[in-house]
Amino acid sequence: MRAIEIKQPGPPDVLQLCERPIPALKAGEVLIKVHAAGVNRPDVLQRLGHYPVPPGASDLPGLEVAGEIVDGDLANSPFKKGDLVCALVQGGGYAEYCAAPLQQCLPVPAGLSALQAASLPETFFTVWSNVFDRAQLAGEDSLLVQGGSSGIGVTAIQMASALGHRVFATAGSDEKCRACEALGAERAINYRSEDFVQVVKELTGGKGVDVVLDMVAGDYVAREINCLADDGRIALIALLGGAKATVDLGQVLRRRLSISGSTLRPRPVAFKAAIAWRLQEKVWPLIEAGKIKPVIYRSFPLAQAAQAHALMESSEHVGKIMLQVR
Repeated sequence: MRAIEIKQPGPPDVLQLCERPIPALKAGEVLIKVHAAGVNRPDVLQRLGHYPVPPGASDLPGLEVAGEIVDGDLANSPFKKGDLVCALVQGGGYAEYCAAPLQQCLPVPAGLSALQAASLPETFFTVWSNVFDRAQLAGEDSLLVQGGSSGIGVTAIQMASALGHRVFATAGSDEKCRACEALGAERAINYRSEDFVQVVKELTGGKGVDVVLDMVAGDYVAREINCLADDGRIALIALLGGAKATVDLGQVLRRRLSISGSTLRPRPVAFKAAIAWRLQEKVWPLIEAGKIKPVIYRSFPLAQAAQAHALMESSEHVGKIMLQVR
């Protein structure tokens, strides 16, 4: 099969088209004939040598795919050979065939193409796990999404808004802010020209938000504490702004604040299977009803994975960057 491998850590052009054997299946896995795959920040970090591959996972990049099940033990499962599915994987997505745990496969939502479906798993699993499971966004809670125009951002905005929550977001240009608002953010804040702490406090009558989804970290954490409501929660999922922060722990104590962090890739199949079940129950109906939509900025042929990574690193995009395999 054709695949994209990382020849050595480095810039986008280290991504090279190659020939690899079709993956051998482990117990509980299915083989997917890949139609499309998503490009995500962890792929870039892996290419740079900053995100080690979990033991036993494919060294090929790519954490989400959509395509046709062509092999695997499907006994006692809702799927059969020939079904179109999308799946979260630990690696190997940039290829014509990919092995995926059966329990991490979801049906392609009605009305979506394989390309659109492939844009869902990585961000939808991540947002559900961190915003709804870890940070417990519920009831009348409000949410601030940092990096609202990213793939994670557009997913979090739409998901929380569709489930009835007030959503605010930050982005790096007025154009990106308007895109966030079109997706359901009540107000998007241009972090280059506005203070998100001040704006959030004004919009919430001084209370602050209940949950912050943070992929920036660094000096943002102290500012996020200042715009949290009492009992507020920060869900940390990336460190784009740096791995160190100085925070006022007095506020954390007095106002019962929580800061949690997680990475999804190394978690066991059973953990991800539970997320898949909740997504199919709670979120897939919203996609099929048109209340949540895939946001794809641009797709590239598989052989142009380097160009896709260069676009991601430019941060010009709003939404997902994809690879079209078939």
